Amino acid sequence: MKKAFILCGLTGWCMEILWTGLHSILSGELTMTGKTSLLMFPIYGCGAIIRPLSGKLSAVPLFVRGCIYTVGFFFVEFISGALLRCFHMCPWDYSNTPLNYRGLIRPDYAPLWFGAGLFFEKILGKLS
Repeated sequence: MKKAFILCGLTGWCMEILWTGLHSILSGELTMTGKTSLLMFPIYGCGAIIRPLSGKLSAVPLFVRGCIYTVGFFFVEFISGALLRCFHMCPWDYSNTPLNYRGLIRPDYAPLWFGAGLFFEKILGKLS
């Protein structure tokens, strides 16, 4: 589980840096500067739960598994964000985006979480 936690934490960081770097282009920032927070490592590391979960869900259709992972990611994002916000440490704030829920989750990110869950399932399945 330790390897899976580290792998998910590092993969999540890399994915976030890539995503924010690409998103910066939309802001006119041609340097494509990506960013993340040290606080995100343990949050992304929680994705390690996908490894034992995917074994139990192996007979479930791909679409349903992706939906389950999406709900799980939203749950972790909301709970961790709410906890971090209590200490004024939450590194994200979606308050200025449409359809946000309490500034902590964005339903329009569901396709990203769907894909990330299936991606984590795939890379974690390769761990020995």
